[in-house]
Amino acid sequence: VGLHNSAFWRPQSLLDTAGFTLSFNTWLRKKHQDSRALWKRQAVQKYLETLSKEYQQVSDRLNANSITDFEQRTLRRRHADLSPIAAAFQEIKEAEGEVQELEAMCRELDSRDEKQLLELALEEREAVDKRINTLCRKLFQLLVPKEKYDRSHVILEVTAGRTTGGDICQQFTKEMFEMYRNYADYKCWTFDVVNYTPAEIGGLHHAAAHISGDDVYRHLKYEGGTHRVQRIPETGLSSRMQRIHTGTMSVIVLPQPEEVDIKVDPKDLHIDTFRAKGAGGQHVNKTDSAVRIVHLPTGLTVECQQERSQQINKEIALRTLRAKLYQQVIEKQLSQEQTARKLQLGTRAQSERIRTYNFTQDRVTDHRIPYDARNIKEILSGKEALDKLINRVMESAEIEAITEYLENLQALEGGDC
Repeated sequence: VGLHNSAFWRPQSLLDTAGFTLSFNTWLRKKHQDSRALWKRQAVQKYLETLSKEYQQVSDRLNANSITDFEQRTLRRRHADLSPIAAAFQEIKEAEGEVQELEAMCRELDSRDEKQLLELALEEREAVDKRINTLCRKLFQLLVPKEKYDRSHVILEVTAGRTTGGDICQQFTKEMFEMYRNYADYKCWTFDVVNYTPAEIGGLHHAAAHISGDDVYRHLKYEGGTHRVQRIPETGLSSRMQRIHTGTMSVIVLPQPEEVDIKVDPKDLHIDTFRAKGAGGQHVNKTDSAVRIVHLPTGLTVECQQERSQQINKEIALRTLRAKLYQQVIEKQLSQEQTARKLQLGTRAQSERIRTYNFTQDRVTDHRIPYDARNIKEILSGKEALDKLINRVMESAEIEAITEYLENLQALEGGDC
C-alpha cells in the first residue's frame, strides 16, 4: 500500500493468494512453525509495524476535511481491513508488556514468605501467555487472505483403494465416510448423500455427498488426498496370525459455489439409467431410478442413486458434473498463475499420502505437519478430536502462507529477516 502523488491511498490486498499460498507438498522441506514462533520473527514485526502505522495514517486522513466522497469510501474500506489487525497487534504488545512485568515480579519474589504470591504471579503469567498464543492465531487468521471458494459448499467423494488378502480398504472407506458425516453433524452442516456403492463384505467401494453450511470448503479442503490405514483384519488368516495389512482410500473435496457458471452441452453427455445398488427403500433393485452421466469430451463420470425419482437423481448428477468441470477450470487457472512454483490446488493430488491411521498403535499421523494424535476411535467419531486435527492443519497452512509472503516481500525489498 502506498500513496499516489496526489496523496490518495491505493488499497491493495493484504496478501496475494495466488502468489503466496503454499502447497503442502513443500512443507516437508520447511521447518514447522506455530503462530507464536512466527510472531517473534523480525520480518513479521516490521510488517505489522508498517500496517499499524498505515492504519493510523488512514485514520488521520479520514478525519481530514479535504477529501472527496470517493476517497472517503476507499479509505473507509481500507480502514475496515486494517482495524482488526491493528487492534490485535496492539493487544499482543500490551500482553507482552504484562508478561515482562510479571517476570520481573517473579525474579524479586524469592523468599519463603512470598511463595504464595510467586505462585499467583506464575499462574497469571501462564494465563497471559495463553492469551498471547490465542491472539497470535487470531492475528494471522486476519492476515491470511480468504480464498475465493472458502465459503463454498462441497462435493466430497471417497473411494476405496486396493489391497491383497482382505477387505480393509472397503471397511476403512466406510468408516471414513461415516466420520465425515458425523463431522458435518458436529459442525451443524447439511450432509446429503449423492451416491453410495457398498462392498459385498460390508464395506464401501465409493460414495459421494453434498455438504452445505458455513465455511465448509475452508475446513475440508485439506482433507483431499490419499489416506492410509494399517490394521489387522478382523477375519481370515491374517487376523489369526496377527498380520498387519496396509491399505488406502482416497478423498476428493470439490468446492461447489452457489452459482457455477459451467455450460454443459447435452450432446456431450451419455446418460444411462440402472437399478440402485445401495441400501435404501423399496425402490432399490426394482426401478431404474439410478443415473450415470458420462461427459464425453473429458471422460468424467458421475452417478446418483439416492433418490426414488430418476429426474431428481439426474439433476443431482448434473450438479456434481458441473462441480467437477468447474474444478478443472480452477486448477487450470491456478496452474497458469503459479507455473513458476508448480503449485497444485490445495492437497488434492491423489498420489499424495497425507495421513496414516495405524490401528495397532492407536495413532493417527498427519504427514504434512509434525502431529500425531492418539485414540483413533475419537478421530473417526468425527467430533472434537477430528476438529482439532483439521484446525492444526489449517493453522499450519495459514502460517506457511504468511511465511512465504514475507520471504517474497523481503526478496523484493532486499531486506533481511
